[in-house]
Amino acid sequence: MTLRVPADCVAACDYERYFHQRVDPACAAYLSGAAADGLTDRANRDAFTRLHLLPRAMRDLSGASAALTLLGIEMPYPILIAPMAYHRLAHPEGEQATATAADLTRTVMTVSTLASQTLESIAAVSRFPQWFQLYLQPSADVTLSLVRRAEEAGYRAIVLTIDAPVSGIRNAEQRAGFRLPASISAVNLNSPQYTHPQHPVGSPVFHSLRDHSPTWEDVARLCAATPLPVVLKGILNPADVTPALSAGAKGLIVSNHGGRVLDGLPASLDMLPLITQAVAGRVPVLLDGGIRRGTDILKALALGADAVMVGRPVLHALAVGGLAGVAHLLTLLQTELEAAMALTGRARLQDIDAGVVIRG
Repeated sequence: MTLRVPADCVAACDYERYFHQRVDPACAAYLSGAAADGLTDRANRDAFTRLHLLPRAMRDLSGASAALTLLGIEMPYPILIAPMAYHRLAHPEGEQATATAADLTRTVMTVSTLASQTLESIAAVSRFPQWFQLYLQPSADVTLSLVRRAEEAGYRAIVLTIDAPVSGIRNAEQRAGFRLPASISAVNLNSPQYTHPQHPVGSPVFHSLRDHSPTWEDVARLCAATPLPVVLKGILNPADVTPALSAGAKGLIVSNHGGRVLDGLPASLDMLPLITQAVAGRVPVLLDGGIRRGTDILKALALGADAVMVGRPVLHALAVGGLAGVAHLLTLLQTELEAAMALTGRARLQDIDAGVVIRG
């Protein structure tokens, strides 16, 4: 299935507009929806609009670069693809198309446990490093079986999601009547031994947590069991930084799960300075949630993030333009970041500090 990128798609918001015009409303409610009333989803975007950039004139930009090294990976830009489930809902070529676009743009893609293609087949289409996202399984042996598959396939880090022991209450999906098509499934979990967080629909949530509720001890065991760096996704409270680092985490992702799990949480960007202060440079800190522009990326870096993860815009671009759409979307963000760095007089990532932004 070949899709042509519309000529007027010149920013992430354009892909989002076409996405909602073209994608089945029920699928769109799943891929792009939020929990409950969408308060946290909107807060993620609003947090960026409250920050303004301060330009600097006549700065020396010779040798300018947005490159960095993150957990041993040399990257041309501080932009990664966030883990998202079921890319085949957006395009028949699914995660393999996204991974190919990531390879073309030298972007680290984080492959979801709930991918609609096998983690091995996704790894095979990209020469650029990839990360693998994991949910802790009730059995440590089952968890490790997924980790070993990721290790053998060549993934370079494990991203452990810690903020979704159960799925959020997503009313938009319920109203739209979303059901996963029979032809699409979490193929990496197509075995009775595997589980993933379920949507609470009318039954007590605590029942699913009664037999096994993941703890920091489980995280520590995972970190000790793999040579890959374990990055924890879903840190929003500074009180979780110390136990996360004590458990062995090599990186933290400040995230509220894109507003898809618990509504009413603060914006990821608003919590970022508190998290980076608690981390105090001991491990890399990434931000996830609300990124739509290169200027958003610059604002996140100014508040202390080492890099950012981009989620929904990638699926919007995949649905509208397939592989080409994702590559184009990533290139747009890269170009916008370079322009924003140049116009604020920051030639390199290490030059970006809190002086880049001012609250409006």
